[in-house]
Amino acid sequence: MKYIDEYRGERIVQSLAARIAQRTTRPWKLMEICGGQTHTIMKYGLDELIPDGIQLVHGPGCPVCVTPIEVVDKAIAIASRPDVIFASYGDMLRVPGSRSDLFRVKAAGGDVRIVYSPMDAVTLARALPQRQVVFLGIGFETTAPPNAMAVWEARREGLTNFSMLVSHVLVPPAIRLLLGSTDNQVDGFIAPGHVCAVMGYWQYESLCREFHVPIVVGGFEPADLLEAVDMLVAQLEEGRAVVENQYARSVRHEGNVPAQRIVEQVLEVCDRKWRGIGLIPRSGLRLREEFAAFDAERIFGVGQMTAEEPAECISAEVLLGLKRPTDCPVFGAACTPQNPLGAPMVSAEGACAAYHRYKRHATQTAEVAG
Repeated sequence: MKYIDEYRGERIVQSLAARIAQRTTRPWKLMEICGGQTHTIMKYGLDELIPDGIQLVHGPGCPVCVTPIEVVDKAIAIASRPDVIFASYGDMLRVPGSRSDLFRVKAAGGDVRIVYSPMDAVTLARALPQRQVVFLGIGFETTAPPNAMAVWEARREGLTNFSMLVSHVLVPPAIRLLLGSTDNQVDGFIAPGHVCAVMGYWQYESLCREFHVPIVVGGFEPADLLEAVDMLVAQLEEGRAVVENQYARSVRHEGNVPAQRIVEQVLEVCDRKWRGIGLIPRSGLRLREEFAAFDAERIFGVGQMTAEEPAECISAEVLLGLKRPTDCPVFGAACTPQNPLGAPMVSAEGACAAYHRYKRHATQTAEVAG
């Protein structure tokens, strides 16, 4: 824990908070993109350490939360088939579809298995050639390389019983959507460190130039996030708008080039619908045509399924940073982690789950761990 604890120490956290207060002369609204960063902010009460004039809002950076409801319905339809082993990460099992979820499919006898890597699903397909094994491949750029590698390996081995239901999304187009909205009030962004560790941060430079907004790549510990806030405030106060890298111990400008190559070989950019937000042009990844034999949508004929969000769920406004989870009339009542109406209450990275676990309500306070 040595190299983690040093980013959680009370002395450095308080020092950074004091420096932010000293810099700040105007109100600023800053958005962290990653759900993991949101949970750190809530867990350690970082939003209460910074000046009142700085507002932290939470963006659409939870991969489970933005997976379209029809993708969940497609997963349910495939997983309900008696010839299928459906493999998924555990946090997707309780994400609500239109009428059910994967956990209920499993409870009803469906062969739904929690795996920890897409290669676990490839291993299942290799060991059980008489069964169709389908992996639910979701997430941002962070999980795209291992998912692409699993499909590449399945083709190399000639596995005919492995396929993937793909619903990948990309961060820069989502930021572009937010900045181009007439409702946008965000002055600066904390970019997700894990995504940038894979893709680098060169893609964000054009956004800074076009919209004159600063972006800082941030880590996930309290000191990381406060330093990222400090760097954003410094830029805003000085009238600058460039990409800076706070998370230099893990992120390089060019990113992980070999990982990018396997993604480009197996996947291609496409338009993608985001749960609660709608269609964002060129914001997703899908399997290339030469890997169509591994596309579960085609194999099982579920590509045309559509679905609508529950009317009472305001997850879209939460994901866009327009409202806080506690603004929702059903937060903590009709919508809880045990009985979620929307994905942000289910996922380990969802803003609603973070508020429910840590925040508490607007009058409560939190302490930073020493």
